[in-house]
Parts: sequence; structure tokens; C-alpha cells
Amino acid sequence: MYNKELIEHLITFISSQDGVADKAALSNQVKDQFGLVRDRSVFYGEWFAIRFCKASSERFSNTVLSLSALHKYDHIPFLVCAVTPSRNYIMLANSTFLRKISHSSQELRCDNIKGSFNGSDIMRSFEGILNSPENFEFLFTSHQNYTFEENLQRLVTATNHIAPTGKKFLPTECQIDYIRASVERAISFMSSSEYTVLNDDLDSRVKAVETEIAIASLIDNVNLRGRVIEYLITAEDNLKDTLARCLRDNCPLPSIFTADKLGDYERSFEQYFTETDIKTKVMFLSSNPKGYNIDKLLAFLSKEKSVYLVYVIAIDGNNHINTRLCSMYNHQLLSGTRIIRHWAGRNSRGVTQYDGKALEELVLDFDKTIDIAAAQDFLTKCLHL
Repeated sequence: MYNKELIEHLITFISSQDGVADKAALSNQVKDQFGLVRDRSVFYGEWFAIRFCKASSERFSNTVLSLSALHKYDHIPFLVCAVTPSRNYIMLANSTFLRKISHSSQELRCDNIKGSFNGSDIMRSFEGILNSPENFEFLFTSHQNYTFEENLQRLVTATNHIAPTGKKFLPTECQIDYIRASVERAISFMSSSEYTVLNDDLDSRVKAVETEIAIASLIDNVNLRGRVIEYLITAEDNLKDTLARCLRDNCPLPSIFTADKLGDYERSFEQYFTETDIKTKVMFLSSNPKGYNIDKLLAFLSKEKSVYLVYVIAIDGNNHINTRLCSMYNHQLLSGTRIIRHWAGRNSRGVTQYDGKALEELVLDFDKTIDIAAAQDFLTKCLHL
């Protein structure tokens, strides 16, 4: 969770010390002001961790921290403050915002966390968003979409120049025609009786576990929260019953395996084959959920009857649940869909991310419009990646 008020207070306090140019003095002042604990070079509390580095300018190449040390704090905002003679510069340095590992990283592997990162390894922008205090909330909620293990795999590849896994989807002309036709298929499906059947099916599944969904919405880990709610809705009865019992009795949750699939719920109709991605939006928390893998989406849309949908479950502060089933091409959703090239290697087009405010708007003020031109432009962009 991102504590906006506290971190804004931290940023204001550090900015008020611009020109002090004394790393030790500033770190001790921050430690005392915010009640932090010192762990070697890192100062941390419940809501954030921070590392101070002496530098001559914002663009510095000093060694910041070992990757293994970062692992301990990657679940909260990890800030780096470059203390320069004239100004203190603050940036986020969670694993999502590292390009690579620089120092002593020859033995870095997914099962052997070695090496450190330098100031020059921290991204100064993320998908066009500056890594600066006014964007920290958006950036951290983006980081929460990825586990440390996912980032570690990316960093191993980037650091050791390992050939990327996976295969970029290269559609034939016939498949491109089906992909292009998916916009009209979506429009047709959204006005069909099959849409009502699927929507009622999902709504009834939510209704059966709404108490457990409300409890699960309090899980702080974004990835775990989403997986638990997805399983409550789609899993076989045995696992669903076990999850429900653990949530009600406040017991440890069972291990949940998430298959690396495009959607969470499949349903076949005579004229359509649907994949539905289930997204949870806790209305009182900031979040910008991960969307889909673009290559997997294009491969799915290249099939004749394919329709890709998003089912949004919104939970407010009173535990009231509202839902909305919409097309990926819905203009509200599409305008809030961002392509994340940060995760794209030579064999991938990348992934997408949804603006949390777009999901809220979908539920609270739904407009079923699909802008055909905008949808086709989006497909063109994806195909050309």
C-alpha cells in the first residue's frame, strides 16, 4: 500500500534541506523525523525505505545497494536520495525501475541473487512517466503488478545478455484479418444474448462468494489479492471451499498456482469463444492493474470466434460490490490501456496496464461505446511492435 500523505511529508522535508550537502546529517534527520530503523546503509519503516547517496549531480553512478538487500524492501516504496551540493534528488528504485545489475553480477542467476546496482542503473523514466516525486504513487502502484521474481528474471536477462525465452507471435495475412475482425465481433457479442448469459454467469459466481471477496479485498499484496478473488470465482469447488474457509477463519491461505494464461475464465458459445480477464478494483486504494501479454492476445484474436473481455469487480469502503463486463475495446477501458514496453525483449511485444481510474469509471458510469477507429489504431500499434 502507498502511504501518500507520509511520503509527501518525507519529500517536503528532504526538499527543505536542499543545499545542506551532508549525507550523514540529512539521513540522521530523516531517521529521527520519521522514526526509521537503520539497517546498514538503508533506513526503513513500515511504509517506505530510503538510501542516501552523496553525489555531484542528479546523474550519478555510485553503487547504491546489493540486489539481495533490495529484495527485503521491494514490497514497499524504496527511495534513493542523491545528496548533491545544491539539491537533494529523490527517485524510486524498486526492482521494476532497474535496467540491469552492474557490480559483481557475473554470477547473477534466478537462483543466485548476486551483484549491486548503481545510480546509473535506475530508470529516470518509466514508459514516458518521469521517475520523480509527483509520479511516485503511479509508479509504485505499477511496480506492485510485478513480483520480485518476475523482475529478477528480467534483470538476469538484461545483465547477462541471456537469449530471451518465449516467441513473438507473427500472424499470417489470414490471421491478421481475424484480428482486425475482432472489433466487429466484440461489438456483435456485446449486443447479443450470449453477453447476458456470460454476465449473469459471472455475477452469480460473485454473489455466491461476495462475503469472502470482501475479506480478500483487505489483502495488502496486490498480486495475491487478485489471485485469491479470481480463484473464488472460477476455481473448482474443493479449492474454492478451502479458500473461503481460510478467509472466514483468518487461517493461512493454501498455495495458489496461477497458470500463465491470457484470461481467467473461458466460455464457448455457438458463434463466439470468450476469454475473460477478472480485475479487482478496491475503490479506496490506488492501483493500476496489469493487463494482458500482447503476443498472447494477438494469438487469441487470430482465431475465428474469439472475443476478449474484462470483468471488473469494484469494492467500496462499505464492502459493497459492483461488477461490469466489458470488451477490451470499450472506449473507456481502451483510453486507459497503456502499453508497457519495459517488459518487451526481442521476442515480445510487451504487456499492457490499466489505469485504475478507468476501471472505476467503467463500473460507476458505464458507456458501452466501442470506437471502431480507435480500436483499429490500437491493433495496428500492437501488430507493429
